[in-house]
Amino acid sequence: MKIKNLLRTSALCFLMISCSSDDSTELPDQNENPSTETMYFPPSNSDVWETKSISALGWHQDKVQDLLTYLETKNSKGFIILQNGRIVIENYFSGHTSTTPWYWASAGKTLTSTVTGIAEQEGFLNINNKVSDYIGTGWTSEPLAKENLITCKNLLTMTSGLDDSLGDDVSPANLQYKADAGTRWAYHNVYVKLQDVVAAATNQTWSQYFNTKLRDRIGMTGNWVQSGNNSVYWSTTRSMARFGLMALNNGNWDGTQIINSNYFQSATNTSQNINLAYGYLWWLNGKSSYHLPQTQIQFNGKLIPSAPDDMFCALGKNDQKIYVVPSKKLVVIRMGDAADNVNLALSDFDDTLWQKINAVIN
Repeated sequence: MKIKNLLRTSALCFLMISCSSDDSTELPDQNENPSTETMYFPPSNSDVWETKSISALGWHQDKVQDLLTYLETKNSKGFIILQNGRIVIENYFSGHTSTTPWYWASAGKTLTSTVTGIAEQEGFLNINNKVSDYIGTGWTSEPLAKENLITCKNLLTMTSGLDDSLGDDVSPANLQYKADAGTRWAYHNVYVKLQDVVAAATNQTWSQYFNTKLRDRIGMTGNWVQSGNNSVYWSTTRSMARFGLMALNNGNWDGTQIINSNYFQSATNTSQNINLAYGYLWWLNGKSSYHLPQTQIQFNGKLIPSAPDDMFCALGKNDQKIYVVPSKKLVVIRMGDAADNVNLALSDFDDTLWQKINAVIN
């Protein structure tokens, strides 16, 4: 058990890389059944966001402070729970506010997954085509026959076959052969090449296409910032919640299908037969086993034991979180510094946090 925990902790360290607000409108306590209540979407051109009270949902008000205290002691900066799109809990800590931007780290991989799907639905690319169809050959140092095995879908599913032990550098010299594409799951920063694929296929910059096709359509704010070998998204906690709300609705925003629902279903379900807990750059709960970065060991059981089985999530360095739970119509957002002063994304923090959320909502 000690060896397994050590491997889990070591692996997680590589998982890559934001006080209530006055901008909400409280709904009257209608004691509506959440399963029949209409889904709410905040207007795209306004800071107004409807709220729902703890009492209206029949949740446990006496457990809320324990949750908030835990979040504060674990270096959180922003925390939101949406139910049916309405804000139920929204708190900020350590001087952070609803207008302060923070980085998504690897939680932003799900943005890349989504925009890749949008580009496919618009006919600019096909995820089953090889990457070199869009950015040319020689983007790795592999023999051409091996490089041409790598499809866009392999980048979406972390099955490129490239050597994950060489760090985050995605220059050709650092992208070296380890296994044939599709035969090995390994968490690798090479996914960022999908942004180059989208840019080349659409003849726009990545940011231009992202802003037009996703960010602006759902009222998000924020920008991509280059950080070494990574393109990292920065936004407010509420913007992260907007994206989570679109994900909760299977790619739909207030009646407009932002991304093809079939693609989004594929993105949030098991994408290959090696790591059952991984979709298209989304992590999946409730599977019988999972793999973690920088180890080929299969761990039995589900990713976050205390969380609902149908939850899918975006996980980023220093505990940036988007949890989406379709069965409960919940979106949960956490931004902040590392919960335990280490660079973990998935950690014991996730499971304890869900124990405290469950105490409130169940």
